[in-house]
Amino acid sequence: MKTDGMFHLFRLAAVVLCAGCLPVAGWPPIPESLDRPGHSGESSPQVTPVIFRLPEKSVPAPAPPAADEPLQLSIEQAILLVLKNNRDLQARQLTPVIAGTFEQIERGKFDPELFGEAEYFKEKASETSRSSGGLYQVAGTDTYAVTGLRQFLPTGTAVEAGLSHERNISNREPELQTARAGLTLTQSLLRGLGPSVNLVAVRQAELETLASLDELRGFTETLVAETETAYWNYVLAGEKIAIFEESLRVARKQREEIELRIQVGVLPEIEVAAARAEEALRVQALIDARSQLEDRRLRLLRLISPSVNGHLDQPMEAVSGPRLELNPIEDLKDRLQLAEKSRPDLNEARLRLQQNRLETIYTRNGLLPRLDFFIALGKTGYADTFSAAFRELDGNTYDFTVGLRLSHILGNRAAHAKDVAAHASRQQAAAAIDNLKQLIRLEVRLGINEVERARQQIGATRETRIFQEQTLAAEKERFDVGTSTALEVAQAQRDLLQIQIAEVETIVNYRIALVKLYLAEGSLLDRRGVSIQR
Repeated sequence: MKTDGMFHLFRLAAVVLCAGCLPVAGWPPIPESLDRPGHSGESSPQVTPVIFRLPEKSVPAPAPPAADEPLQLSIEQAILLVLKNNRDLQARQLTPVIAGTFEQIERGKFDPELFGEAEYFKEKASETSRSSGGLYQVAGTDTYAVTGLRQFLPTGTAVEAGLSHERNISNREPELQTARAGLTLTQSLLRGLGPSVNLVAVRQAELETLASLDELRGFTETLVAETETAYWNYVLAGEKIAIFEESLRVARKQREEIELRIQVGVLPEIEVAAARAEEALRVQALIDARSQLEDRRLRLLRLISPSVNGHLDQPMEAVSGPRLELNPIEDLKDRLQLAEKSRPDLNEARLRLQQNRLETIYTRNGLLPRLDFFIALGKTGYADTFSAAFRELDGNTYDFTVGLRLSHILGNRAAHAKDVAAHASRQQAAAAIDNLKQLIRLEVRLGINEVERARQQIGATRETRIFQEQTLAAEKERFDVGTSTALEVAQAQRDLLQIQIAEVETIVNYRIALVKLYLAEGSLLDRRGVSIQR
């Protein structure tokens, strides 16, 4: 009967082992309940992403428009909506939160650990008597339980305190119960000695969190710059439509006047061809301008995401004008210093360099041999009952161990290779920072040059537009008295249209050039009154 029981036990163990070798597809699916809030009696943790602090006197969010009414949107409201609604930004706001958890993970290595273990052993066997040579039956049971606390400290010290109990019952010997209280301390003397080495991972995790914030700031600045650029391009498209509509009205009026003169015999029939061609060109330009406005409306709405469902169908009207006060830039030195202080990618690179420096500390420590000092102290009580064994801990029995433990890998090539790689990465990061500084200085100078070019072009195109208006007026007067042709008037109108478009483009380009300059300086969010709050 007992033999059959053992056979069934071994057969069950074989089945379990074979089941563990099944492919993943052979196992049942993971229950959905494991992914539901409240599993195991615990609610899912509420994760709060990094938020943006807006200026105290920030503009209110635009009110939802009524049906079939356009969304009235200012540039300030566009920035507010992109910070609030952009899906890509919402996803990236969780990155610093995730990075911050690694700080706690690394600090968790120094948390105290409560441990416990319990064993039960039963034996029935035959042994040979040393005196008679005969066989005799031996039966006994052993139970063992231990509990305690262990902790690793940043100093390189491992401490463990434990309390154990053991009970031995045998048909050959009287029952014996043993209680023991012990304390063990192990201190690293070479490799792993001191907080400067053991806290490297913690410090690196802290730097990673700060780097993720700089990365988020850089992405946010780029997104805000993209939003402002999209907004001003949308404004430009609207301004172009207004100019093309007005030019079409003028071209149509000009064509009607020529047709009227032809009817009364003042002008020959051939003069109407140029006027009709000019009107057709205005219609073509207006079609392209309206298509461009729709394209830029869709791109801007995708960035600001004013609503989750159907927001791309939302009509929109930009209420901020592109014109602003024009001031020359005369503080190049201050802007270069600001860029070296504020650029998020440069600050992130500096943090990466600090991480590499910490890595060299860790790898240099790995070159040392392992030398540990250990000391163990215990008090033991022996008795035939549970309570008596613990009372005997006050007796004069004890054990004491002290010593050194040394280990070292001969050659230690892996540690040397890691150390060389860490130092090379550190030098590489330092060289990358120098290169990035040079690129940033170039970007700032190029940005200032573009802003100045756009500023000067505004005045130049304004003067050109005024002169072109005078030229068109003069050409019309000559046409009225018969000294000019409809073709020459159409050409003058076309030149005026081009310079009108160029004037609006230079104003918008100046706005966009300023945004790009602020982006190169790393000051765009600060200038918009936006800060990142952990």
